[in-house]
Amino acid sequence: MLIHNRNDIDQLAWQKMDELLPAIVQDAFDGRVLMHAYMNREALQTSLASGRVTFWSRSRQALWTKGETSGNTLELIAVYADCDMDCILVLANPHGPSCHRGTDTCFDNTLSEGGQRVTPKLSFLAGLERLIHQRQVHRPDNSYTTKLFNAGVKRIAQKVGEEGVETALAATSGDQEELVNESADLLYHLLVLLRARDLSLADVVETLKSRHDG
Repeated sequence: MLIHNRNDIDQLAWQKMDELLPAIVQDAFDGRVLMHAYMNREALQTSLASGRVTFWSRSRQALWTKGETSGNTLELIAVYADCDMDCILVLANPHGPSCHRGTDTCFDNTLSEGGQRVTPKLSFLAGLERLIHQRQVHRPDNSYTTKLFNAGVKRIAQKVGEEGVETALAATSGDQEELVNESADLLYHLLVLLRARDLSLADVVETLKSRHDG
């Protein structure tokens, strides 16, 4: 259930959980699970009203808005309740690391030797798209992506066409590794082209969804 207002909040199973519900925070952009905390009625109501994710601190017995001391806030996108109405899913855009250790999520162990990011595989495309957008804005020197943006839409479109042909040729040759490599080149250049035209992969996905639903 999507939670909009006080009436929705009142429908949650507060008494079942001693007036404190677990809240799982998910990156609204790439699907990563960022962190887990708890909310009471006031924390949830404050989150909806302010647009900044706020929790109930069990140790301090007080409300705390994520980032109030670190500056690493969570911009609220949407809140959902699970089927039993006793757990909250918070979709948010993180502004800075979500974990107090400085990692993107509380489940990453990238600070340890051999540590890894905990992320769905396909979410890498969202991360790549985010990086491409940063390249477009900041235009760092010695960046191939910067070079493409500086060359303009026509040149980027030409590269997409070239990579599309090379991908098709790799498919007909039967070389699996070559097909994967050329497909990676094609996807990258397509993301750059979309960004150059102020579009995103999400726009393409929405079109695919509408076709599927239709």
